[in-house]
Amino acid sequence: MTPADPVQLIADLFASEGANDYFGEAVTQAEHLLQAATLAERAGAEPSLVAAALLHDVGHLALAVAGPEQMSGADKRHNDVGARWLAQWFGEEVTEPVRLHVAAKRYLCATEPGYASILSPASVYSLSVQGGPMGQAEAGDFAANPYAQAACQLRRWDDEAKDPAAPTPPFDHFRGLLAGLVRER
Repeated sequence: MTPADPVQLIADLFASEGANDYFGEAVTQAEHLLQAATLAERAGAEPSLVAAALLHDVGHLALAVAGPEQMSGADKRHNDVGARWLAQWFGEEVTEPVRLHVAAKRYLCATEPGYASILSPASVYSLSVQGGPMGQAEAGDFAANPYAQAACQLRRWDDEAKDPAAPTPPFDHFRGLLAGLVRER
């Protein structure tokens, strides 16, 4: 693999920035992402959605924003940063659930009774920074998006992927899956 290989670039981010704390959670950023992908894989998700689960917070890694800075009260829009960065190599079936996973949290909080109660304290805090639950019109617009359902499923894995005892395979387990989704240039 060459340094320009996107899968290797992502692996390098997992090994470097991914070792940072996942703000307010008991796992590192890489552990969180690997857990989300493992949950998606176990659920029998399409490869593109497993990849989106693995990469949904890559914007945090690409921004190299860690710990206290993540909790500073400013929305760094990691979902948009990550989706734009990933769009160099992956199609919308990967990038749109990544881009929409924050909106999915806001949507689920607005439309699903009890959903907000399952959020971790860090997710509750970030929800407030990210705009809070959607209003009715915004929720309707979100629901009409063709990637809304995938984003909501990704969001559920995101919420569950914060267990310091959860076993996950290493990043290399997902290399072939990612390589198979990289678009020809």
